[in-house]
Amino acid sequence: MKGKIGLEEHFAIPETLGDSERYFPKDVWPRFSAKILDMMNIRIEEMDQYGMDMMILSLNSPAVQAICDPARAVYVAKKANDAMAEAVAKNPRRFRGFAALPMQDVDEAIKELHRAVKELGCVGALVNGYSQIGDEDTYRYLDDPIYEPFWAEIEALGVPFYMHPRDAMPCNTHMVDGHPWLVGAAWTFGVETATHTLRLLCSGLFDRHPGLKYILGHLGETLPFCIWRTQSRIARERRGIPAKRPLYEYMAENFWFTTSGQFRTPALWNTIMEFSSSRVLFATDFPFEEVSDACLWFDGCAMGDRDKMLIGRQNSIDLFKLAGL
Repeated sequence: MKGKIGLEEHFAIPETLGDSERYFPKDVWPRFSAKILDMMNIRIEEMDQYGMDMMILSLNSPAVQAICDPARAVYVAKKANDAMAEAVAKNPRRFRGFAALPMQDVDEAIKELHRAVKELGCVGALVNGYSQIGDEDTYRYLDDPIYEPFWAEIEALGVPFYMHPRDAMPCNTHMVDGHPWLVGAAWTFGVETATHTLRLLCSGLFDRHPGLKYILGHLGETLPFCIWRTQSRIARERRGIPAKRPLYEYMAENFWFTTSGQFRTPALWNTIMEFSSSRVLFATDFPFEEVSDACLWFDGCAMGDRDKMLIGRQNSIDLFKLAGL
């Protein structure tokens, strides 16, 4: 399929590049680092080769969210957003961008959200999970009451919010002690991000802000496959849950799911059957995954032309209001 739009497509700046190094063998790192720092030639060559019209760029992980000093987090977020906006300005038909936000300081995060959307042209925001604030052992999830003004602002702006993974805090990762192969994208990313999302769902966030548009990568970080059981047990053992409605109703109305890094047709069809093809969006997870793997798999998926066009292109045009494409 030609004309695909991908929306979990990462870049790095020198200040955040090292955050990705731990996930790659030394012999792979030079090639990877060259790809993630490049916001023109390498990307466009691969996009052209595999039928992608556009990438929506986002900063690598954990990046800003792991900067304990709020002032430094603000500086790095602004620098990353400016670098991304420069790439978009040079090639607006091939790139758009998600804002990186310094969630360590809610007021500054709101200011940068407005600047990124209104001045830089960002089509949404992507946050790498919880943020560390003040020191490495102090962290906040986004269901914390301090973030209520932020959620009100992003709802009012009408732009989507992408919850991207990061590893859990070391104090929360003992279940994989001695099993380093399970750290990161192989397993712990998904567990951490699904748990963070469940916290938001259960908190009543989507009752207070029914207009929120929430995106999860990797076909929903397993939630489309297990939300029935989660809701079933909650219904029997409510334990004071603030959410007023079944969790899957919020997911059906407020959530979108991308194919990033999850190139498995039965998993895709499960997500479609739960939430419809209108809620699924194509993504590659560049450069952590290969554009070739993502595109060749998707192009060969057993599905009708209408569903393929919705997922590969039209849903993103509609969600991000990509006029003129």
